[in-house]
Amino acid sequence: MLLDIKNKKILVTGGGGFLGSHLIEKLIERGVSMDNIFIPRSHEYDLRRRDDCEKVVKDRDIVIHLATKVGGIGYNQEKPGELFYDNMVMGAQMIDAAYKANVGKVVILGTVCAYPKFTPAPFKEEDLWNGYPEETNAPYGLAKKALLVEAQAYREEYGANIIYLLPVNLYGPRDTFDPSRSHVIPALIKKVVDAKFQNNDHIEVWGSGRATREFLYVEDAVEGIVLALEHYDKSEPVNLGSGKEISIKNLVEMICKILDFKGEIHWNTSKPDGQPRRLLDTSRAEQEFAFRAKTDFEEGLKKTIRWYVKERKLNY
Repeated sequence: MLLDIKNKKILVTGGGGFLGSHLIEKLIERGVSMDNIFIPRSHEYDLRRRDDCEKVVKDRDIVIHLATKVGGIGYNQEKPGELFYDNMVMGAQMIDAAYKANVGKVVILGTVCAYPKFTPAPFKEEDLWNGYPEETNAPYGLAKKALLVEAQAYREEYGANIIYLLPVNLYGPRDTFDPSRSHVIPALIKKVVDAKFQNNDHIEVWGSGRATREFLYVEDAVEGIVLALEHYDKSEPVNLGSGKEISIKNLVEMICKILDFKGEIHWNTSKPDGQPRRLLDTSRAEQEFAFRAKTDFEEGLKKTIRWYVKERKLNY
């Protein structure tokens, strides 16, 4: 079944952010008019407030809930309560408000942080409940995982058409490079760029470098979201990833090579590695809506770096 989205009125929460801005472009590429896309701005609508959730879903055919409060390991350690509460309340209220406004379809974005700390790789969707998440991001991961429970419960009791996607770590142009909130790729790019242009002889990186991560280029991610919107109508969660992993050590070395930074890498092993491994089984997405990531990781990394240095008006 194909959901024709061209003439649908679509709400995209978080549409002004990193992922959201790319998703808006993808929807327009699919034929959706910008006049039919509503992006609620945080200075006008606080999605932690029930009445604001009701306002933004009114007369919408589709809701894509991307709005989130998120950051790297340090941010998760600093604000666990805030991350749990804000993400739980926003998502829970959006699901309920959308159902009560008779929205035709709702897409909820979860997180790879919802998986148990010691999930066997590659992570299968059935593994979600087989343990507690990695401690440094557990409040965030559990808040997002609770939205899966709500989505499935509303489908079972009310017949609400809500789907739940589990993206792995995203990266690409327009990512957040603020060191207080950035994830690993933008944080490392900024470290290396700063060191190179300040003529420093080393960079410091948290952890041991042994942990592995899987990354999904943002343009691939939004293709997956739109394919799921158009083709997927089941209650089971679906992983969105590239199906490939890389150690943090190899990632740092790749960034240094691209930027031609020849300084030393100092590993601060007093800082946490986070989850030991992250690698998703992406077979369900391929089977259900023919999604497969296309962007070569090194090429995606180069595009991200080029965007960042251009934004900072640097040359490398």
